[in-house]
Amino acid sequence: MTVDAFRPEVPLVAAPMAGGASTPQLVAAVNGAGGLGFLAAGYRSAAAVAEQIRAVRELTGRPFGLNLFVPAEPGDPGDPGAVAAYRERLRPEAERYGVDLPAVIAPDRDDWDAKIALLLADPVPVVSYTFGLPSPAEAEALRAAGTVQVGTVTSPAEARAAAEAGMDVLTVQGPEAGGHRATHRAAATPGTVPLLDLLAEVRAEVDLPLIAAGGIADAAGLAAALGAGAVAAQLGTAFLRCTESGATAAHRAALVDERFTATAVTRAFTGRPARGLRNAFIERYEPYAPTAYPEVHHLTQPLRAAAAGRGDLEAMHLWAGTGHRLARTGPAADVVRALAG
Repeated sequence: MTVDAFRPEVPLVAAPMAGGASTPQLVAAVNGAGGLGFLAAGYRSAAAVAEQIRAVRELTGRPFGLNLFVPAEPGDPGDPGAVAAYRERLRPEAERYGVDLPAVIAPDRDDWDAKIALLLADPVPVVSYTFGLPSPAEAEALRAAGTVQVGTVTSPAEARAAAEAGMDVLTVQGPEAGGHRATHRAAATPGTVPLLDLLAEVRAEVDLPLIAAGGIADAAGLAAALGAGAVAAQLGTAFLRCTESGATAAHRAALVDERFTATAVTRAFTGRPARGLRNAFIERYEPYAPTAYPEVHHLTQPLRAAAAGRGDLEAMHLWAGTGHRLARTGPAADVVRALAG
């Protein structure tokens, strides 16, 4: 697949949202409306990813993308002592929900090697990377397989690294984005340069097609991103309330709940900076959350699952971009058409 062919008919990409929100049905609906849908491989086994790819191919014959979480570099683990201390601080929450927090967290590479093997054996049109970049050998192998590769970057320095790694396209993620900031190192402090300004900075450094991501929620935001030089805009929060979304009913409702007046970037849920609706859990634990991903992600998983099971909005991780109040219900195809004007 060529980079030119990658550019969708409608310059809109449905962001890959790990954790269940990005379903094969959402991918197919966005594709059918002329955009580019993405599956999220993060937190799934290679076998589960293969099943999702199969499901998408049954629903659409158009090109689609798959996003991979890049595992941390060797020697970049979280501080075990800090994680243990955070576990103790979270103990009252665990007792309140009647769950156990893991005492030992095994190393986790998110089934990376098996996923790369899968994508070499059964290539998909587009692969994007979050939290880093593939090795030169991996990037070259996927390139030889005909896959267009997209690096997600949050700074000019990361953009240069992605270009040097042979990425075909860059997704430039601004600070307005919901969910995890895609910094290439978990310990990095995310930048605060607004998306449109960040696009200009990245465009001055690299000569690659750019996809704008972060806080875009309406036709005006899409037009502004395209006017700033992006070839397309990537939206995630805008699709969370769609019919085809896999987001929970509680999450969908929270996006327009008047009690949530702001979003915040926090490490409290996963150990990596991520933007979500500011709730009681963030207020209580953000000051103490260690820089440790995916250790904190695994540590808090029982709490998050229990909170979601009860629909407890004050303890759930409610990822949301700054434009969350503009998220609308209905078929994803209608959202694409409204955004495209």
